[in-house]
Amino acid sequence: MLRIIKGGDTEALQKISKRSQLDYGDTARIVGDIISDVRERGDAALFEYAKKFDGADISELEVSRDDLKNAHKEIGADILRIMTRSAGRVREFHEKQKRNGYIEPFALGELMGQLLRPLERVGVYVPGGQAMYPSSVIMNVIPAKVAGVSEIIMATPPDKKGGVSPLILAAAELSGVDRVFKMGGAQAVAAFAHGTQSVPKVDKITGPGNIYVALAKRAVYGYVSIDSIAGPSEILIIADETANPVFVAADLLSQAEHDELAAAILITVSEEFAREVAAELQKMTARLPRKEIIQKSLENYGAIIVTESIAEAVTIANRLAPEHLELCVGEPFHLLPAIKNAGAVFLGNYTPEPLGDYMAGPNHVLPTGGTARFFSPLGVDDFIKKTSVLSFGKSAFETLAADCAEFAEAEGLFAHANSIRVRL
Repeated sequence: MLRIIKGGDTEALQKISKRSQLDYGDTARIVGDIISDVRERGDAALFEYAKKFDGADISELEVSRDDLKNAHKEIGADILRIMTRSAGRVREFHEKQKRNGYIEPFALGELMGQLLRPLERVGVYVPGGQAMYPSSVIMNVIPAKVAGVSEIIMATPPDKKGGVSPLILAAAELSGVDRVFKMGGAQAVAAFAHGTQSVPKVDKITGPGNIYVALAKRAVYGYVSIDSIAGPSEILIIADETANPVFVAADLLSQAEHDELAAAILITVSEEFAREVAAELQKMTARLPRKEIIQKSLENYGAIIVTESIAEAVTIANRLAPEHLELCVGEPFHLLPAIKNAGAVFLGNYTPEPLGDYMAGPNHVLPTGGTARFFSPLGVDDFIKKTSVLSFGKSAFETLAADCAEFAEAEGLFAHANSIRVRL
């Protein structure tokens, strides 16, 4: 049974908040070696790693344009319809995030503003093998398309026959991917960051992956931009007596099945409700295909926290800053203003987290590991860059010049001051 703890159990809360998939010692060294190898040998290294890690003996890295365009013919009509609907809703939501730059006159008559320009080329990483997520293709690619990115290239590991799942390729074509390369792991991140004979260097890398991908993204940050270093999945549910214990248990398990480091947490004011949810968790887990992963996840980082009040529950939620936060309470909108830290907030009993993963529209690439305190969901802004614009006439310049020169001299930067003074 999932452990039931009191809200004041700080030791249990610390264990949950300190979990990480990035504490892997020698793995960082291995990733560093792979990145260096790809940087030095390019395509040759990618071919070798495809054979070593993916069991695929390939002679071409890029998926042909015909294979990309025709992938939809190899998948069912129903899943194609569903993905098309999902992509439409994601596009509609992200269109509202588009902003315009500005150049405006200020008090001295000077003109100042900001240009918004899309990135030129973005690389999207998509896991392969058992972790095959066409939804991640849609969520990573469409905001980039809405932002106006000129070229979107995708990397995904080849299967043992040297191919790529038609489901992934169909999602790529549907979302607007320009080119697809058969490469996975740290080597794909290295190729995106540094370029090879076949793979062009990108400006930014987005997309989920295993520990090797996460550490590789961290290692190449600075050569390119990245979206985030994603940690294990997490869900936190605040529930009162109006919630349905079956719904709550099902939602907790929706994240616990991701991996053994996933966190599934319920906070409630009712001990009776806590016991009902714990019982439902046992029954449901026994019937699910990934029950071994779920059991370890719940044992390691799952918890039901009983608090004295909903206010205390919100305080704990804000401290943990979860990736997904469900408010299964009678008046969820009344509670919303008190929520300070969460990647996404799901309000009410009929807004379960998986709805956000697939069909709702907001992005499912969210900050994890407490980083919702300062990071945001993936969106259009992640695929644009900002450039400041300044234009001063002589009169406006002279109004600020003396103070500017004196400020520079106070910092010991006399050449800065001279640049001002020669104009006076």
